Amino acid sequence: MPITPDTKDWTWVLTRPCPECGFDARTVMVSDVAGFARANAGVWADALERDDVRERPNDSTWSPLEYACHVRDVHSLFAERLVLAMTHENPVFPDWNQDDAAVQGQYHNEDPERVARDLTDAAFASAEAFDAVPAAAAARTGRRSDGASFTIETLGQYYVHDIVHHAWDVTHD
Repeated sequence: MPITPDTKDWTWVLTRPCPECGFDARTVMVSDVAGFARANAGVWADALERDDVRERPNDSTWSPLEYACHVRDVHSLFAERLVLAMTHENPVFPDWNQDDAAVQGQYHNEDPERVARDLTDAAFASAEAFDAVPAAAAARTGRRSDGASFTIETLGQYYVHDIVHHAWDVTHD
């Protein structure tokens, strides 16, 4: 079955621009990832000050607070995956279910000010990790348990799309 925007596996964003947010992850090089992570943190500071920060637009869409918690966790997750790919030969990344994380972490009950600080810290820590990747390491690999395989470069591209897409989720009309 081909991977399409309708599937749960978003790795298709590595092969074409996202039809929702328009971002083309293929244009991102490893050396660009840190800049995207740092810039993205600023979007969330504003989103977390909104009056409707806890309001979901509908039952199937997260609130700005829930998206921010997710992005905070994504920054940490991809930094961890990067470290695994840099220190092990083709590691299998630990599974992570974003929906379970939202429920277990009670994203909807988080303090927006705390989330803003933690998201910024996580973004900058991830940026530092990606800044430290030598160009020669961009082809190192890692994989998810579902078989999706990434180089460090495509891991960075996938990560950047995720944080850019969720910023778009909370800023577009």
